[in-house]
Amino acid sequence: MLSYLLSSQLFWYVVAVLIGVKLYIKLTTGICKSQKKLYGKTVIITGANTGIGKATACELARRGARVILACRNLEKGRKVRDELIKDTGNSNIVVLHLDLTSLTSVRKFVSNVIRTEPRLDVLINNAGAVGLGNRQTADKLAVGMQVNHFGPFLLTCLLIKLLKKSSPSRIVMVSSSIHTIAQFDLDNLNAEKSFSEAEMYACSKLANILMANELARRLKGTGVTVSSLCPGLVATEALRNIPPVLYTLAKILMFVFAKDATEGAQTSIHLAVSEEVKGVTGKYFVDCEETSASNMALDKELAKKLWEKSETLVRLKPQEKCI
Repeated sequence: MLSYLLSSQLFWYVVAVLIGVKLYIKLTTGICKSQKKLYGKTVIITGANTGIGKATACELARRGARVILACRNLEKGRKVRDELIKDTGNSNIVVLHLDLTSLTSVRKFVSNVIRTEPRLDVLINNAGAVGLGNRQTADKLAVGMQVNHFGPFLLTCLLIKLLKKSSPSRIVMVSSSIHTIAQFDLDNLNAEKSFSEAEMYACSKLANILMANELARRLKGTGVTVSSLCPGLVATEALRNIPPVLYTLAKILMFVFAKDATEGAQTSIHLAVSEEVKGVTGKYFVDCEETSASNMALDKELAKKLWEKSETLVRLKPQEKCI
């Protein structure tokens, strides 16, 4: 059977097509061309112990930044820190605990940062997950929406004062092209009406862009810029929570069609360091190039309503509304 398969013209045709697809992906992947160093700059990256976050942290550490790895699992975070120090020669890398499923954890993280860090030049909201199921956190928020939107929303709001103080500074939101298929309903953010894993993920990624665009408008003239991006299909652990059979299939498909973590991190790195995007705010990027998000993502009224509802749901205090 194997010998027959290997001799089959169809088999070799399929192999050739797959190789062609892989080469196309490699050749069209955007690469950050900026050589800018980040000595004296401080960067926070959420979800930095694996995948795109880890690759981003490695490159920014290599450029001389003080890198704060915001991780839920401190043991994994410390291992990555030690690995990055060895790989980059930059010992100015620290790990701080951040669990986006807990608003209390977000507040503790920010309190720690404000107490210990005199400046913050770049905030990269990279952490995200899918396959977390239809359940609520202790904060009475849908877990998938909290990890992907509400947690980063609160984190960003609480760090705005430090970002303003350090301006010019940058906020980078890692979203996804899957936002284009979202059926967004402000009255169903917590699956009050219905639940679909794929739909919640798509809506959370749309929320990332809406949040970034609204924040960019609110921060206009402060020296703090806000960008959102799609890293493309990347072979990371983001799908680790989906059913095992689907995860195995996804890994096979990703081997052929996906970027690796370093390639997937390029647009995040570009938006964090490149001189080309200095002063650019409220824009969406793919493969290091500005492109257009969906019409819904550009809806200013929807973005404003989402912002206001998010403030209520994360229980943002009046004195914390610094924008």
